[in-house]
Amino acid sequence: MSAQKLEVGARKIAWPSVITVISAAILIGAEVFGAAFAGGWALAILFGLEDTGAHILQVILFGIGVLIMVAFVRGAQRVEPFTRKV
Repeated sequence: MSAQKLEVGARKIAWPSVITVISAAILIGAEVFGAAFAGGWALAILFGLEDTGAHILQVILFGIGVLIMVAFVRGAQRVEPFTRKV
């Protein structure tokens, strides 16, 4: 027997797929979180809220942005799997 045995169902990280998804997540994340920050600020001005109201809106929109990013990475992982069978 050889010294190196492969386990049944062994998997290897597909680095090109991981790098592609991370790069897209950085680009889309910058847009999503920038929009959350600017949107909270703009809505606060529109509704005549003080700084505290603006920060609360920004936190709410930031949380929605986190949910969007999680959904994006999960969907991208289905299209570009992070692991492949050996």
